[in-house]
Amino acid sequence: MRLSVIGCGYLGAVHAAAMASIGHEVVGIDIDPGKIKTLSDGDAPFFEPGLQQILTEGIASGRLSFSTEFAAAAGADVHFIGVGTPQQPGGHAADLTYVHTAVDSLLPHLSEGDVVAGKSTVPVGTAASLAPRVAATGATLVWNPEFLREGWAVADTITPDRLVAGVPDGPSGERAAEVLREVYHPAVASGIPFIVTDYATSELVKVAANAFLATKISFINAMAEIAEASGADVTQLADAIGHDERIGRRFLGAGIGFGGGCLPKDIRAFAARAEELGKSESVTFLREVDAINLRRRDRAVELVVQALGGSVFGKKVTVLGAAFKPHSDDVRDSPALDVAVRLRGLGADVMVTDPQAIDNARRLHPQLAYEPDRDTAIRDADAIALVTEWDEYRRELTPEHASSLTSGRVVVDGRNGLDAAAWRAAGWQYHGMGRP
Repeated sequence: MRLSVIGCGYLGAVHAAAMASIGHEVVGIDIDPGKIKTLSDGDAPFFEPGLQQILTEGIASGRLSFSTEFAAAAGADVHFIGVGTPQQPGGHAADLTYVHTAVDSLLPHLSEGDVVAGKSTVPVGTAASLAPRVAATGATLVWNPEFLREGWAVADTITPDRLVAGVPDGPSGERAAEVLREVYHPAVASGIPFIVTDYATSELVKVAANAFLATKISFINAMAEIAEASGADVTQLADAIGHDERIGRRFLGAGIGFGGGCLPKDIRAFAARAEELGKSESVTFLREVDAINLRRRDRAVELVVQALGGSVFGKKVTVLGAAFKPHSDDVRDSPALDVAVRLRGLGADVMVTDPQAIDNARRLHPQLAYEPDRDTAIRDADAIALVTEWDEYRRELTPEHASSLTSGRVVVDGRNGLDAAAWRAAGWQYHGMGRP
């Protein structure tokens, strides 16, 4: 099939390359000439495992191309909308400017029978407001939310755990659902659930999933606060309750909390939309979820300060990690980078290292010092803070090796990813999150 993808940021670039990799002819469209040139040259504009390979292969095959012209979408069977929905300036609600602009720019190039598939994360009610404009061209709007995890986005696009299509009632909706089944034929044929529902439900599926995951993370971090006050060990607590299949162990890792470009803004936008619907009391808990999450960053800083005798002024603190999660170079609302900035604000000599995110971090916070080499960054540090759980910090860095690089013997484990007993046995003062 011939597809267009409007918006070539994180979501759109991955989706375009992944669709080409399963055999479709795809054109990605974005108004940013620099981004389009980078992609057209076969270079991934951000780090995402597997993206560079399928991008290179797609362009070489002739199935994948990029353009700044919306006219390039003409003739496509399906048009995916994958633009951003950031928070509104000065508020928590989602800014839908890019979504409306993308749809309005696409309308002149739609034909009878086309399918427009929204993938952006939007407040419930958005699809219903856009549908009449699309229908006036003879095309049909469906809402097909994405469920990508940064670091696993390519696999999540090609072999997702479920596919959701919100469609209008009647024959046009039935036909649009069948067209999407054809787009995702390899996944559907392998037995991956394909759920057809209405617009509102499809929009809620995405934000409800993110709200649940954020709640689970903040729940275990709330338990970490209780554990710290009582002397309990939150990692053992998580293991114990995680054996209950109704609860599960995934996303029960206490630490400095979540960040990135999705969970924080999505739960805030969800709460804002619920308030607009007159149901703010239904998601009041999300405001506490957000507050708990932000408190854990404070706690990580406190642990470093306490471990260094009450002051970090003039002390070298090496921060292991800048990205908000491993296998990504994304520093949007990164807890790791936030901790580094706060420590510097207290007078610490902060050295940040990360395998992929240094360039992005430097653009956002040029006042920090950066070093790509882990060992060089650790050398002569008074304290080490693990804040992004890259394997080269969590698994490959041994306390014995760290001891050969610095006489400092303080490690703050902001992700509870280190072997506390091993570090203590090697003479280190180990501090975890919610651990005695």
